[in-house]
Amino acid sequence: MQVSSQTQLTWLHNMHNSTAETPHTIRPCNGILSPQPETSEFSMGVLVLLALLMVLLALVTILGNVLVIFAFIMDRNLRHRSNYFFLNLAISDFAVGAFCIPLYIPYALTGTWHLGRGMCKLWLVMDYLLCTASVFNIVLISYDRFLSVTKAVSYRVQRGIMSNPVVKMVAIWVFAFLLYCPAILLWEHVAGCSTVQEGQCHAEFFDNWYFLLCASTLEFFVPLLSVTYFNVHIFINIQRRQRRGSIQDSEPPRSSSSSWRSCFVLRQGTSSSSEAEDSVSSSIRPKKESLVAESLSPSRANSVTPENDLSISFCARTRSKLHQDKKIAKSLAIIVCAFAICWAPYTLLMIIRGACQGTCVHNSLYDVTFWLLWLNSSLNPFLYPLCHDKFRMAFMKILCPKKFATLRSGSF
Repeated sequence: MQVSSQTQLTWLHNMHNSTAETPHTIRPCNGILSPQPETSEFSMGVLVLLALLMVLLALVTILGNVLVIFAFIMDRNLRHRSNYFFLNLAISDFAVGAFCIPLYIPYALTGTWHLGRGMCKLWLVMDYLLCTASVFNIVLISYDRFLSVTKAVSYRVQRGIMSNPVVKMVAIWVFAFLLYCPAILLWEHVAGCSTVQEGQCHAEFFDNWYFLLCASTLEFFVPLLSVTYFNVHIFINIQRRQRRGSIQDSEPPRSSSSSWRSCFVLRQGTSSSSEAEDSVSSSIRPKKESLVAESLSPSRANSVTPENDLSISFCARTRSKLHQDKKIAKSLAIIVCAFAICWAPYTLLMIIRGACQGTCVHNSLYDVTFWLLWLNSSLNPFLYPLCHDKFRMAFMKILCPKKFATLRSGSF
């Protein structure tokens, strides 16, 4: 009887402890074994080298995108409607370098998450949100440039709420949040159990192939097809206009010879003109170029008519717009190619890893593609000055004010 009563007391004590758990505790899923927290497989020297490279990547990402944001604030010439989307992209990339990368470095080096489950959830939400927002911003930039090239007239006269870049910027963040964040926050509560063991930090759907395939389609494949479509149509539009211009130049002049010669002179003069991203300033440039045509055309003084003025102005505007669209296509192609190279390996390996439950993809290979994805956030700030004259001048104004002042004084 004494043994029986003691056994009963022990059973009651265990029941009390089990019911005293907090209601927020999620039990591990039965039959699902998550991998154990890994210990570092590298030597101390390799760990130090990896830590330095990771910290360097974070610093480059932070400083580069801070420079973009600061340039946008300081230089009014950058505050064009389409450039707001570059600002939105810089904000998301900056947050990746300032929050996501630093918190992941200890986890990547030690194989154990030391910051607790709550911080793990916050890190996952921010990481998926920021990376997805970065992708959607690239799509929005491509779509905006597509409209400015192929539908220039309707793009310039666009009015209403959808012409406001702030509305589109906010929509990007809302859509990026809805894609992954509800699943990160609610998956284990809906399932009633958790696949993440103590010392780990990954999403509950990490090995769910169906969810990863659907989410990756919306996050990578659809954006990649969209930006490819936009780029192809931009290049087709430019090639069609180039062929049309070459045909017109090869035809004999139908009106006065001075108008045709002026168009030919303008074609040569505008081939080295600078990029004009602001559509408002493009209406002023033809006036300056028509004055150049006046001085270069020998018969201009003998035939000054309103028809010739209109012809020269239209020709100059056409050449300037074509040159501008070529630069837009080039810059967009570079940014999109960098996006595809950095994102494709991670997305494909993530889907394959989910299909085989992590047994067919080595963790080191997966980690390399993971860092390659973050590398895209550090590359974008260097692509801006490479592709855009206005960003290049704004960066020079901040980093080399004396050189900027010299160039500016020499241009007058």
